[in-house]
Amino acid sequence: MKIKKMAKEGNKYSFEISDVTPAYVNALRRVFSSEVPTMAISTLEIKKNTSAMYDEMLAHRLGLLALSTDLDSYNFPKEDKVSAATHATMTLKVKGPKTVYASDLKSKDPKVKPVNDKTPIIKLFEGQELELIAYAHLGRGSEHTKWSPGLVSYYYKPKITVNNKYPELKEYLDAYPPMIIKNDKIDEKSINKPELIDACKDVNNDIIKVEYDNPHKDFIFTIEPWGQLSPEEIIKKGVEELDKQLDEFGKLVKTI
Repeated sequence: MKIKKMAKEGNKYSFEISDVTPAYVNALRRVFSSEVPTMAISTLEIKKNTSAMYDEMLAHRLGLLALSTDLDSYNFPKEDKVSAATHATMTLKVKGPKTVYASDLKSKDPKVKPVNDKTPIIKLFEGQELELIAYAHLGRGSEHTKWSPGLVSYYYKPKITVNNKYPELKEYLDAYPPMIIKNDKIDEKSINKPELIDACKDVNNDIIKVEYDNPHKDFIFTIEPWGQLSPEEIIKKGVEELDKQLDEFGKLVKTI
């Protein structure tokens, strides 16, 4: 297996992985998206809610907030026991008129807080109040998507050949995605997403030809986190989780 870093745009990370099977790459995708633990709000203690929103809807919105995650400081809760080692505590106390944002949640642990401060939670009108305590703990995307660390995907590595000297090039430019056109020519480096690759296929193979030298061994892997963890943390923790599952599988096979 060979891995080659391709690009990192903002929080989006892409790398090339070669000499592996589709089954292995898909196993990585599944582990990264559903087995890497993150923090999310799971329990609310609502002391006052005179807003127009039901408690259940409020809990749903708060549960889906992406929270920065410190994997070294927290353990998975057992038997619903709440302690400083398993749960991060946040408080919210606001009065209207006001638009309540994620930044209004006050966390007792500065390492666990909403990733996007400007996420709106609810709008309070004059005289309306909201007061609650929220508890967040580690969980996995396999249990609920609110614990998923981000979008994870892969596609077959293509070989793209561009011929900007084609005599009738200008007549075909409108048939291609505008984001790959620069100065009336096709920029080969801009064809770097699955949707763009598909849009360029079979329009005119004399201008853009998309081939796959080794479609079942070479892949482009992309990780786009929600913000709880960095791409590097997702990869490291995901590989650790996969190793644990393989070790467990090996032990179970020996018992047969």
